[in-house]
Amino acid sequence: MGAVELAAAMRQKRFSAVELLDAFLARVERYNPALNAIVVLDTEAARQAARAADTTLAAGQPCGPLHGVPMTVKDSFDLAGHPSTFGRPERRDHRASRDALAVERLKAAGAIVFGKTNIPIDLADWQSFNEIYGDTVNPWNTARTPGGSSGGAAAALAAGLVGLEIGSDIGGSIRVPAHCCGVYGHKPTYGIVPMRGHAYEPGDAESDILVGGPLARRAEDLAVTLDIVAGADPEAPGAWRLDLPAEPRRTLGDFRIAVMTGDATHPVDRDTQTAMEDVAAHLESEGAAVLRDPALPLPSDELWLLYLTLLRGATSARFSEAEAEAAAEQAAAMDPGDMGYGAVMRRSVSQRHFKWLQANDRRERLRGLWRGFFGDVDALIAPMMATAAFPHSRGIAKQDQIFDVDGTPRPVSDTYFWIGLASTVGLPATVAPAGMSRDGLPIGMQIIGPEGQDHRCLTLAKLLEQGFRGFVPPPGYD
Repeated sequence: MGAVELAAAMRQKRFSAVELLDAFLARVERYNPALNAIVVLDTEAARQAARAADTTLAAGQPCGPLHGVPMTVKDSFDLAGHPSTFGRPERRDHRASRDALAVERLKAAGAIVFGKTNIPIDLADWQSFNEIYGDTVNPWNTARTPGGSSGGAAAALAAGLVGLEIGSDIGGSIRVPAHCCGVYGHKPTYGIVPMRGHAYEPGDAESDILVGGPLARRAEDLAVTLDIVAGADPEAPGAWRLDLPAEPRRTLGDFRIAVMTGDATHPVDRDTQTAMEDVAAHLESEGAAVLRDPALPLPSDELWLLYLTLLRGATSARFSEAEAEAAAEQAAAMDPGDMGYGAVMRRSVSQRHFKWLQANDRRERLRGLWRGFFGDVDALIAPMMATAAFPHSRGIAKQDQIFDVDGTPRPVSDTYFWIGLASTVGLPATVAPAGMSRDGLPIGMQIIGPEGQDHRCLTLAKLLEQGFRGFVPPPGYD
């Protein structure tokens, strides 16, 4: 069941909040030891919250949209009294003094937060393992990654250990795990979800590109949760008001949609291409106008490079002085014409500020080009990765990781192209199930919309869930 379904069933007295929490905790006890998705538990505080939820309901008092729904949060979101390690061994004993704003809002909406889920160190991998908590595996196939960095979140949802999750995304960290584990995830428009309580230290500046958003088993849960966590931070000076446009259309036939089935520079495998073609065919069967493989606002290699320049500029803040100097020295020793990920990454983390400013200007021009693109179509549907979840690549630097694309080795860093379609200029993107690979792994699609049109993406995800494909549990977890 989805989170909204669970809350409705509780209001109908089909079960109590305590019973529901105990049911999820029983599944955690049964399945989590093999998955290692949930790495922190706070069962006593959760039981107190569940008892309070039952008292509120019995008294006939108003209930929030997530009343009594048990959930977990990604390690990097502060949960008062518990560590936010970011996978760093030196943060093992960290304890948050207060909840992150998103967690506060979820609790105020009635959610019962009973733990935290695993991530890679510094949230910097499409796998989820670290020295503190160990490895998280994919419930569809334990030899495969659950994705990262919100990998524990997606694995816990797919295995039915939680009713809802909240993750973060700067380099695909909501969308890649949703794709790998066959669940839903939404990367909001940049800036609409305040990130207070998602940083190494209180008071750190919010990062460029980084957003927070929900993961769930139903598209409806994403929409409800986004409306809960979005909106200005009341503690921020000059707080603004958010008024996201609603999406009034209720049939696929009312939309004009572009569908990418692949890319010549960053190829996808046959299973992924087939899934995208099936999506396009379904849209057409429902009366939607479909534009296959449209021309993008920038050539794909230029978009990949611009996104990485901005992304690695944003993530360079976590480098020590010595690490930054080493990256600069390594970049200077490389062939200026080398456009491999390792070279681009080193140049980008050590770029001078004027270089970043020039890249930011290019981003602004690209933002205008995307607005023109979405003047002709309502949304863009594209692959999330070149393949389904890839095998674990522990101990291998990202620039050296490869995956098999129909027998051809390709760099895992190709994935930055698909991520950058939305992330470069902060567009909203919803990941939804699109198909299955021949070896039985889920394949996701991302539904990308114009800035601020989050509910358009979410509505399309709901319509596709109803008539095309939705979440199915992995074998052995239903």
